[in-house]
Parts: sequence; structure tokens; C-alpha cells
Amino acid sequence: MGRVAQRIAIVTGAAKGIGAETARLLAFEGARVVCTDLDETQGEAIAGEIRHSGGEALFIRQDVTSEEDWQNVMALARGRFGGLHILVNNAGISPPGKPVEKLELAEWRRTLSVDLDSVFLGCKHAIPLMKQGTRAGGPGCSIINMSSAMGLVGNPFTADYNSAKAGVRMLSKCVALECAQGKYNIRVNSVHPGYIDTPMIQGTLESQGRHFGGAEELMKHYVSLHPIGRLGTAADIANMVLFLASDESAFVTGADFAVDGGYTAQ
Repeated sequence: MGRVAQRIAIVTGAAKGIGAETARLLAFEGARVVCTDLDETQGEAIAGEIRHSGGEALFIRQDVTSEEDWQNVMALARGRFGGLHILVNNAGISPPGKPVEKLELAEWRRTLSVDLDSVFLGCKHAIPLMKQGTRAGGPGCSIINMSSAMGLVGNPFTADYNSAKAGVRMLSKCVALECAQGKYNIRVNSVHPGYIDTPMIQGTLESQGRHFGGAEELMKHYVSLHPIGRLGTAADIANMVLFLASDESAFVTGADFAVDGGYTAQ
């Protein structure tokens, strides 16, 4: 315990899956965590679970596509905890796949808004608050942007999702260089999960399984994509986030980390 002791973290999409596990782990390792999500009931439950376990956490409802909501989240982190050291831009959607010629412009824009614009807004509003801490000689800060293995490789029928996640990768590199050139102790990296066994993947199995002979067959297909022989878990991704949030990764910025069981190595 204590790898991120006394640091202040924001985790978006913290109500379930990777976000919930990340919030739990950061709190277990000593961070004070602001959990955000649209799901108020489950988001409050995760924050309450952390507090019940002896950690420090609070919840605020957030639409990550709203700049006003981002301003409110930053004000809460500053007002209740005193600043910000860690931002995990985790919230996102995985829409049903469609061929490009059948993809509506509104659908394309919705995916990019949630999966890419939100990361831009998070970085934009986190950096000024993080700079205040680094100017005062505080610990280094870390922005961890959740991309996907689909941001590293192409796939048919997922042009909107893959494009957004590829954008997260490049945005992270650009912001990392800006922070480094400014001599601020703020690092920025992206994480690229493979298929992870979370509620999101369960929803995909239900909606897309019929095209593969059922949910069970689709699950077998997903597993077969990973040479390691299984899907990932939320804990697999949270452990990478913790590494990037901690001083153990002090010389790491502008990098992308595939946590995908070998999927993109093929």
C-alpha cells in the first residue's frame, strides 16, 4: 500500500468495469479519489464502498462531453481535496458496429464526442490545476488516457470507435510533449486494453452474438484473438493505471501501453 499516497485522483466512468476497479485500487494505494459517471446510483455505491474500506472517495455526476461538467469536477477536486495529481480519462462507449456507408453522421459524432472529445476536455481542464501543484513543489502528476487495442489496429465495421481511440493515442503524445516542454512535472500516457471481461463486453455479446451463432460463440471468437488464451480483467488494466500514476513510471511520458494479451503483437 501507499504507491500513490496522499495524491488526489479523478477517475471518469467509475461506476463499473475498469473505472470502478481503478478507483478502488488507487484508493487502496492511498489516493483520495473523485469518482465520476452518469450512473449516480452505482457511482455513489463505488465511492461508498471505498469509504467503507477505509479509503477516501466521493462521487459527482458527470457528462464527460460537457465542458461545464468538467469545470465542476475540477472545482470539486480542488475544493474538497486541495488539488489534482492523477486524472484517469476512462469513460467511453462502444457502439454497435456498422459499415461506414450505413453509419449516420450523428452516430459518428456521438462516438467521437464521448470517446475523444471528453479526453481533450479532461486534459484541458486538468493541466492548469496540476500545474499549481507542480509549481508548489508537490509530487509529479500523471494523466492516463484510456484508449483501446482498436486504437492501434484496424477493424471492419468500427470506424467511429477505432478512429476515436486512435485519436486518444495521438492526443496523449501531443499533450505529453507540451507538458514536457513547459518543464512541468506532468506525464501523459495512453493505455490500450484488449477485450476485457466487463459489463461493456457483456452488452456486446448480447447485441452482436446473433451474428456469430450466439453469445457463447462470439466469446470464443474474442478469446481466440488473444494469444495469452483469455480475456483481460478490469484488474489487469487497473494495475497498469496504478503503475502510470505512481513514481515508478517517473521517466515514462508520451507512450502507449497495450494491455491486450498479445492481440496487437500478431
